[in-house]
Amino acid sequence: MNTWWLAILLALLAGSPSIAVGQDLAVTGGTVHTATGEVLEGATVLIRDGIITAVGHDIEVPAGVPTVDATGRVVTPGLIDATTSLGLVEVGMVSSTVDTRLDGDPVRAAFDVVDGINPRSVLIPVNRAAGLTTVLSAPGGGLIAGQAAIIDLAGSSVDEMIVRPRAAMVASYSAGAAGGARGGASLRLREVLDDARFWRENQAAFSAGGTRDLAASRLDLEALGPVLDGETPLVVGVHRASDIESVLRIADEYGLDLVISGGEEAWLVADRIAAAGVPVLLKPLTNSPGGFDRLGSRFDNAMMLERAGVDVIIGSFNSHNARWLLQEAGNAVRFGLPWDVALRAVTLAPAQALGIGDRYGSLEPGKVGNLVVWTGDPFELSTRAEAVVIRGAVTSLDHRQLELFRRYRELDEERPAFKRPGF
Repeated sequence: MNTWWLAILLALLAGSPSIAVGQDLAVTGGTVHTATGEVLEGATVLIRDGIITAVGHDIEVPAGVPTVDATGRVVTPGLIDATTSLGLVEVGMVSSTVDTRLDGDPVRAAFDVVDGINPRSVLIPVNRAAGLTTVLSAPGGGLIAGQAAIIDLAGSSVDEMIVRPRAAMVASYSAGAAGGARGGASLRLREVLDDARFWRENQAAFSAGGTRDLAASRLDLEALGPVLDGETPLVVGVHRASDIESVLRIADEYGLDLVISGGEEAWLVADRIAAAGVPVLLKPLTNSPGGFDRLGSRFDNAMMLERAGVDVIIGSFNSHNARWLLQEAGNAVRFGLPWDVALRAVTLAPAQALGIGDRYGSLEPGKVGNLVVWTGDPFELSTRAEAVVIRGAVTSLDHRQLELFRRYRELDEERPAFKRPGF
């Protein structure tokens, strides 16, 4: 009875399982793509207490460990989307369901999204069923939007879902980001970073009112400390080639751990980005300009960056349909990005850029047991996720859209047609 059918049935009955404590599981017989460049035919992935303990052949599965038979299937790490607002937004046009931004001052570095995450969001199951296991749930708006959190897409509480709170500081660099010209964005960003350094060295004097006025609140300046130390990456939404160069200069001046997000014209300055060792988080299905700062958008952006030596990360830039992540990656392959690089771009590359690469992003001993069993090549539209495993637990593939589909598919065909009274 230790078949993957039983495991999935139990998960469906349990709904969204609590996975604070990792579980045991063995996935056997599949073609395992580890995301490190290694492909193992007919291999086994053994997970104990939610952690991968062995990957390879001739692995003995201990008695009592549930087994998923992946023979004839493709096994990959769970997908990681580094640019969503999952758990923070439900209906974009209803402000009471949107917890992604603060209004007012363009500098909101202290804003932490964790307390706004809704583990019962109906958007989570539908995206998880498409193979997403981990996402960066991020704020937006202003020059510095605030602090994003990394979450696993399973669990009945925020505490169970959280992988890393305050995992990245999110910012935007463009005309209007600080209320005016691009030069104003540079000026304000440098001013805030300078004052964050000043505040750390003069906290006592600041508290006693013995310093000049600073460019941001105490909480905002304090929140920028890990960014200045290089402990927390600064994810900057920037598109125009010259703007990317400006952001690279600022990152170099302050020793920041930079991630470029968007980067529609990044291919134009690929050599400079590669020399700086900065990864680019992009959406491959973008070739029509969304503005005058994106006139150089093109489908093969990812391929050109990879050839220049840039670490490419693929994101959905979506929340309701973050599940389109694989379609983005598949189209990057269509336009020249190597298949194994595309897989890495939705697994290990985002994990490393966000500081969790030692625990997430690949199928290796010591990593968290997040993986997906696919019916075929995950970059093909006809392929579906057959089992989604998070921390060793086979999660439910049910979601609201599927329930609605079943409801209206199974309506009684003999039910009389509705007629309005009087007709």
